[in-house]
Amino acid sequence: MALITWTKEAYGTNVAVADEQHQELFRLLNGLHETVAGGDRAAIGKQLDGLIDYVVMHFQTEEKLMQEKAYPDFAAHKAEHDKLVGTCADLQKKFHAGEAEVNQDTTRFVKDWLDTHIPKVDKPYAPCLNG
Repeated sequence: MALITWTKEAYGTNVAVADEQHQELFRLLNGLHETVAGGDRAAIGKQLDGLIDYVVMHFQTEEKLMQEKAYPDFAAHKAEHDKLVGTCADLQKKFHAGEAEVNQDTTRFVKDWLDTHIPKVDKPYAPCLNG
């Protein structure tokens, strides 16, 4: 069963590239969530790396668009991105060193972050990025 499901009502920003990338993020997160349930550490590592790589690329895409359109809340938005990337990079490093585990608490943390970030932080950029 999916951990998180993208719907236009809940997560749609009306910025096509962002919505497409958010849907892929949800797919990758759901894949990690399912892999965690299976307990295969190598598979979990592969899924984790793929999700984090995609998150970094997605944030770069959003930040580039915000800079091109002179989005007034760019600095605060980027700070949110930087904080999550730092948390992810730390977890990734510790996981691959055998010092941390990735479990369903991890996937729920990412889900909760997305549940807050997209509706409250991403949706407000739509008028500027579409302008």
